[in-house]
Amino acid sequence: MNAPLRFGIIAVLLALLLDQASKLWLLYGFELGRQGVVPVMPFMDLVLAWNTGISYGWFSDQGPVGQSLMLGVKAVAVVALTIWMARTGSTLVAVALGLIIGGAIGNLIDRLAHGAVVDFVLLHAQIGDKVYNWYVFNLADVAIVAGVAALLYDSFRGQPAVKAP
Repeated sequence: MNAPLRFGIIAVLLALLLDQASKLWLLYGFELGRQGVVPVMPFMDLVLAWNTGISYGWFSDQGPVGQSLMLGVKAVAVVALTIWMARTGSTLVAVALGLIIGGAIGNLIDRLAHGAVVDFVLLHAQIGDKVYNWYVFNLADVAIVAGVAALLYDSFRGQPAVKAP
């Protein structure tokens, strides 16, 4: 096993462990569902939201068949990303893919265990009398976004092109 793959696997495990541990603690230890809205900072609250859709709650009304198809697509994506991670020679790419895979598996576990993804972080800002809310998200979402950002960074780093022989 090469070094980039090792770091990628560590990223998968860390993202998955932190995501699932936070969700389990908030659901069963802290009992966030009974707590309601819990202010953490002036711009952030903890609030329990069950997301049956995908990003931003899209496709949340697709029913069991749609949910099953969505799970299948996500499983195929995880396999494809894992193959990419195993083949890359770049530690940055392997870690980025590991974060995306770990986050995707974390949300996949939620769907299998609860029928929906457990989201709990709500960012908001009050400007005058108006309150602006961001969508509710979790640590798996943070890992996925960080992984995508790292892939974008890697794509713009300006690696020299391989020259033909």
